[in-house]
Amino acid sequence: MAKKILLEKLDIQGINEYEVYRKNGGYASVEKALKTMTPDEVTEQVKASGIRGRGGAGFPMGMKWSFIDKKSGKPRHLVVNADESEPGTFKDRFLMHHLPHMLIEGAIVSSYALEANLSYIYIRGEFMWIAKILEKAIAEAYANGWLGKNILGTGFNLDLHVHYGAGAYVCGEETALIESLEGKRGNPRNKPPFPAVSGLWAEPTVVNNVESISSVAWIINNGGDEYAKIGIGRSTGTKLICASGHIKNPGVYEIEMGMPVEEFIYSDEYLGGMIDDRPLKALIPGGSSVPILPVQYIFKNAEGQPRLMSYESLSDGGQLTGSSLGSGGFIVYNDTACIVRNTWNIARFYHHESCGQCTPCREGTGWMEKILHRIENGMGREEDIDLLFDIQSQIEGNTICPLGDAAAWPVAAAIRHFREEFEYHIRFPEKVKDRNHFATEPMEKVRHLLS
Repeated sequence: MAKKILLEKLDIQGINEYEVYRKNGGYASVEKALKTMTPDEVTEQVKASGIRGRGGAGFPMGMKWSFIDKKSGKPRHLVVNADESEPGTFKDRFLMHHLPHMLIEGAIVSSYALEANLSYIYIRGEFMWIAKILEKAIAEAYANGWLGKNILGTGFNLDLHVHYGAGAYVCGEETALIESLEGKRGNPRNKPPFPAVSGLWAEPTVVNNVESISSVAWIINNGGDEYAKIGIGRSTGTKLICASGHIKNPGVYEIEMGMPVEEFIYSDEYLGGMIDDRPLKALIPGGSSVPILPVQYIFKNAEGQPRLMSYESLSDGGQLTGSSLGSGGFIVYNDTACIVRNTWNIARFYHHESCGQCTPCREGTGWMEKILHRIENGMGREEDIDLLFDIQSQIEGNTICPLGDAAAWPVAAAIRHFREEFEYHIRFPEKVKDRNHFATEPMEKVRHLLS
């Protein structure tokens, strides 16, 4: 049985309520940190754990904390990024819904480590019912002395607030989130300066996502070294995976880093294999922004090494034959999936969510959507495929924030690995008018027609 850290107490009835959470060890890490550790010692334990940010970028969390400016004399802040917007990702919403006090506990300890006295949970505006759960849990934490003035008589003060976003995907990027939190339009900032030096109200700020902050309580209670023993290499600990698509058991799973991808997909303990036992065709392992993998690179990399559920293994091969663990949005496709339609749908999302600040992203995402739309709807031209690849290459690396890359990478990978499907849509538009075409027309026949 795989080690559980975040979901260990999920099945305890009423664990979302303060009294039940407290009776089952809740807030013990706050007592330990505030009464027996200095802020720097808390940070050192997080560094020792090796935990990497669970929002998608995978940057070492303790290192990020150590960058915060404690010499300027300015107030410091923790901002919890609960603006979960990546298509295919729903783990943070799950945690906040079922284990709100675990997030609050992690936020208190993290704020103490940063010596922050005013912190925020920035939540996606559509998660109204989740925000109400959090606000109730925060009120309970205040009522029981875990928030407010002189917490546990230690002299540490902390106010924690829930701030509603307005449903902008780009506000998942930390500087756009900070702009929104300040009451401005959610446009990403140029960096440097980084938020650790000049963030919220130009004051030192750390932004971490819900899963990352929720892991802090276990790390402090059990020690960073114990956390580092779980997982593989630099991918330590456990990871929440949101599984969806053509699988028998969709849902949120906590896995130990390093599990073979094949075991995760086909084990009855996890995804249970493919619906109707149809063949696996493709996988998006980390949410819509990461490159899609064709079946030949899902279980093994280009060198024939087993593909593991870790940051390093899933990225083996770079953009040519690899992908990314990303935010853990694990989307599985069987042989009936149309990659062109899927890519168009993703491109439509990123065009809609571009803030428009950077010309390559503002113009390029629109052009990619239009071209993919006409290919999918039988009006494509042979030169469209190379045009798409050229457009995405001019977006990638040329924008202030990673949204441009997030829009470019899926298109590039789809063309790289499934070019024949694009060609088939263009050369035989009458054959793909049926939305379920690939359920009856096997790819072997498609390849024969194209040859």
